[in-house]
Amino acid sequence: QVQLVESGGGLVQAGGSLRLSCAASVSIFSFNPMGWYRQAPGKQRELVATFTRGGTTNYADSVKGRFTISRDNAKNTAYLQMNSLKPEDTAVYYCKANWGAQDYWGQGTQVTVSS
Repeated sequence: QVQLVESGGGLVQAGGSLRLSCAASVSIFSFNPMGWYRQAPGKQRELVATFTRGGTTNYADSVKGRFTISRDNAKNTAYLQMNSLKPEDTAVYYCKANWGAQDYWGQGTQVTVSS
């Protein structure tokens, strides 16, 4: 059973930083791809950043240059470093991983950026 547990969300002022973590119950090297999505109130869930097993990364245009996705295979954990946060980054952030033909989601962590 694959479980993903996010942590690291919180309240931060505009211009600040947060680092989100996604701890997996299995080796994250099994996932292809793995990444972060977010959903703001009243909006659809959207891709933030992902990486493939081979290390290729993909970012939403709105976060390029501010967010960095990374992973620690030894800790079975993926990270999202978020810098220069803006109020429009406020959302619930979800970790997602694909293993075989199935997608797995974490429970989400709230990020709130105040102006």
